Amino acid sequence: MKNIRLTEMARVLRSKNSGPYELTLDIIFKDRESFELARRSGIFTEKFFASLYSIKTDQVIGVIEFAPANAIKATIVRPIVSGCAGDGDIYGAQQHAPLLSIEVPIR
Repeated sequence: MKNIRLTEMARVLRSKNSGPYELTLDIIFKDRESFELARRSGIFTEKFFASLYSIKTDQVIGVIEFAPANAIKATIVRPIVSGCAGDGDIYGAQQHAPLLSIEVPIR
């Protein structure tokens, strides 16, 4: 088994608000092969995103694999409500940073 950095597999890693209380994370892979390798790794789960963002598993609203776009999308409860005191990213556009260091185990 080897690991491949997610940044090498994905064409797009981004985040954005899904309203003031939710954050959506998009991983769009370079090609079908990369998407399938990531999907088969089994790491992109509610538990994974909860751990990555230091939230409870029940605060992960959903994780969706969308094969037509070679994408995995996760929506989580926003740790700080958009625009509230302490929010340093009102649009949620910089919240994908934890994904940048992920390595995907490939069998």
